[in-house]
Amino acid sequence: MLKPIKLVPDNTNIKFMAWSRVAVIASTIAILVSIAGAVILGLNFGIDFKGGTLIEIRTPGPANISQLRKTIGKLNLGSFELQEFGDPRDILIRFETQPGGEKAQQKAINKVKAALGEKVDYRRVEVVGPKVSGELTKDGIIAVVVALLGVMIYIWFRFEWQFAIGAVASLTHDVLLTIGLFAFTRMEFNLSIIAAILTIVGYSLNDTVVVYDRVRENMRKYKKTPLPELIDLSINQMLSRTILTSVSTLVALAALYIFGGEVIRGFTFTMIWGVIVGTYSSNFIAAPILIWLGARLFNEDETKARAQAARP
Repeated sequence: MLKPIKLVPDNTNIKFMAWSRVAVIASTIAILVSIAGAVILGLNFGIDFKGGTLIEIRTPGPANISQLRKTIGKLNLGSFELQEFGDPRDILIRFETQPGGEKAQQKAINKVKAALGEKVDYRRVEVVGPKVSGELTKDGIIAVVVALLGVMIYIWFRFEWQFAIGAVASLTHDVLLTIGLFAFTRMEFNLSIIAAILTIVGYSLNDTVVVYDRVRENMRKYKKTPLPELIDLSINQMLSRTILTSVSTLVALAALYIFGGEVIRGFTFTMIWGVIVGTYSSNFIAAPILIWLGARLFNEDETKARAQAARP
């Protein structure tokens, strides 16, 4: 009979909190570098945010990227990109917003169609103006901020305010490091990346809540145990679950990244990064904050005493 695979031995006793100060200092430096990168370098916004035109084509045979690049380059459309995805015949053409309003955009589209000829199948044409892109940028920021506020309120009601601050600090850490990653790698930042960031928030929150729930259980069970030791115990107890969940998720995401094609590659890359930093932050950011904020849960006698003291 085959035995189940164990990625983590039973009864581990890793002293996570002994490394918490080093981890928080390293994370703080990484966050500051990420913010500096986003401010100084900026993000490589895609067509969704800065406006422009996207044309999806299918060529009769396997596309000749170098020839297509030469053909589009002769049209003087400014900066442009060619991207393969899926079938070797499928190509995405992106070029920047042309000065002159909607007529100028349509003229540019017609120039591309005339240059490529009638044998090419034009499967999709999208034009995103600067006004729409500005609204998308604002809505994307609002979506992330609302998600973080919602998380804080949820954790506050389910646990205590210290847990809420710890969870939001952990999620903010993940979001800022992701933004910094895109600032330095110059990967395209588009709406699918916003969706990935919100997914990361959900994944990291789930991992954090699992650890917090075990911390709360152990607080009731081991009332006299110092909080650092209790948190170490809780993380070690959930370590097998955390590692198995992260590894299984990463395997699926790696398959999508390798075989899923160019269209979803940015999304899956962001998710892979998010799973790694989300798992890290749940243990080394969210947990130590409970110690620094003096988190504790009251037993029933203390709760009754507090209620009576609050009565007039």
